[in-house]
Amino acid sequence: MISLCMKRFRICCETRSIRVPCRDFVGQYIANRYKTTVCPNDETDPTRMLLELCVDGFYVAPGQVHTDLFKRGMCCNYGPLGVELKKNLLEQWWSSIKRSRTQVFGISTLTTGDEKSGEGNPSLDVERLNQLLDADEFNKAQRTQRILMLLRQSTSLRTNLLQGALEQYISWLELVKRRLPFGLAETGLSFQPDGSGSRAEATYASLVWFCSPRSSSQWLDHWARLRLQWWRKFALAPSEFSSRDVQVDELQEGASRGVKIVYSFPWGQETLENLWSLGDSDLLQTHGGVRAKIQCFDGQKLVVPHVISVVSNMDRSMMAYMHNSLQLMKKHDGKQKLYRRKVLKLHPVLAPVKVALDMGRGATLEQRQVCDGLLQEFLDAGISAWPGSIDITSSAEKLNTKYDEMGVLFTMVIDENTLESGVLQVRSRDTTIRESKHISEVKGFLLRYMRAAHNM
Repeated sequence: MISLCMKRFRICCETRSIRVPCRDFVGQYIANRYKTTVCPNDETDPTRMLLELCVDGFYVAPGQVHTDLFKRGMCCNYGPLGVELKKNLLEQWWSSIKRSRTQVFGISTLTTGDEKSGEGNPSLDVERLNQLLDADEFNKAQRTQRILMLLRQSTSLRTNLLQGALEQYISWLELVKRRLPFGLAETGLSFQPDGSGSRAEATYASLVWFCSPRSSSQWLDHWARLRLQWWRKFALAPSEFSSRDVQVDELQEGASRGVKIVYSFPWGQETLENLWSLGDSDLLQTHGGVRAKIQCFDGQKLVVPHVISVVSNMDRSMMAYMHNSLQLMKKHDGKQKLYRRKVLKLHPVLAPVKVALDMGRGATLEQRQVCDGLLQEFLDAGISAWPGSIDITSSAEKLNTKYDEMGVLFTMVIDENTLESGVLQVRSRDTTIRESKHISEVKGFLLRYMRAAHNM
């Protein structure tokens, strides 16, 4: 519908001699926003396998559009497990930044950019444009005037989180008594180039660190070292995460130095996080060049702070961790036939589902009641659980295969023996070993396991 609207708009412009201003970003944006690529039809291709698993495991909504956006590090329609993985990843990012330094404060800024500062990517009201194209009561001049007015009134969407932090800088100076260093952290959506000439939305996490000019280089090295350690903390293969200094010809405008944290995908390295040493020019420009009102104390000396920017693409990070966690395990079935077992070995802290409950085929009312009670107990304790009532027709082997592909840490089987003795079987995703545990022990076991995983 949107593509048809833009086609009609171009035809209208050509036939009625309507001149569209240089901000005719709309056609290019719409044309490229939903551009898709086709993965090779090869079962041995790990990328294709992972994207299929993303859909089958409820991480990404079905459809080539969504899997293509996800592969390119953009926002897409996520499924239940994708939402949980993203939430867990953002929580860990936020926790690591807040724990790393005491003088880091959270902020929230609007998604609309500041056109005066040149920030933002215009967003058009397509429905209103359709109405103008369909309206017969306007002549050529009137139609032109209204379309141009619509373009001028279009909302400007932010292209980064940095500008919002710079604008809020003065508001929080009293909070830190004008003493350096300190930082402002934020997570949210912004619009970035998607590699096809247009802009698309992605979820970013940002730390803007204000420090003294004499120590800015050391602070960049500090954050680069700390951030690489964090990325590798949750990795199954830490060496696939690496950092590199940015070459002079690749530096962001206004930056004197830069560091990129990258992940090695099968198709090449992709940037997960950018760290920039930006000096004081952006801060001065944001506040009209008035040095007096933005100065802070570096010891006893008043200085204009230098800015260190740390920006993480959380959508691409999800793809990186899922790719890093996917393993193909060789296994023999009951007939000694060799097959490949796909396991998404996400770090326990990131795994969207910690435990799945299985009642087996032909579950009785009593089994269902026990399952529902245990499920509620887990949820009350903050343990994400997958209900056993979703699939009660599949065999235990098929369910285990499904849960392994979903990345579920443990599967607990509630059977007739559980009703008689209170004992259930607990299967581990990583070892496939089954252990017998009393139903009164399983919540404590999971809480201890997660506590240990957080301290790894």
